[in-house]
Amino acid sequence: MTIPESETTVGGPSHWEVVLRAWEVLDLPDGWRAEIIEGAISIMTPPKDEHAHIVALLNRWIVRATLMEGALAEVTVHQNIDLRVPLRSGLYIPDLVALPGSIMLRGPEHGAEDALLVVEVTSRSTAKKDRGSKLWGYAQAGIPFYLLVDRWDPESGRGEVTLFGDPEKGRYTSVTKVPFGKEIHLPEPFDLTLDTGAFPS
Repeated sequence: MTIPESETTVGGPSHWEVVLRAWEVLDLPDGWRAEIIEGAISIMTPPKDEHAHIVALLNRWIVRATLMEGALAEVTVHQNIDLRVPLRSGLYIPDLVALPGSIMLRGPEHGAEDALLVVEVTSRSTAKKDRGSKLWGYAQAGIPFYLLVDRWDPESGRGEVTLFGDPEKGRYTSVTKVPFGKEIHLPEPFDLTLDTGAFPS
């Protein structure tokens, strides 16, 4: 579903406001999700078991880290919440989001810049967006870390995990990539080593 920018009226609501309103009134069956990717509403089917298994593992590991004393004591981890990047006409629903405090404290705009970490696990239908539009959107928002679990990496043809970090001027300047089966480290404040050997491809 797309609403061309040229069809918005002068002095009326912006393209972003119109698409956001349309997104807000969607009534989807349980398990289905809708995002706004570069100004267009994109509807996704419920994830497959392999996808859900990876998300559950990551959720458990990150939540366990937040229960320790230290820098992550106030961090909360969420699934199926929206993060908005109006500058890229984007509203994303990552597989996991780590926020620096209670979700009830974030502003009404649900700005993506509030997040400390976002996690996306690719599926066949979402892989291109996760590698492209969302990568740029998360960097534009200045989210410190984007963990991409790519079950079909286009360069290697196998499962790969990529950690993007250090966003500057709308792009990530640090990239660490490992194949499934290798460990990858989330730096401070997480200081968490993830064992990707349990990830199904």
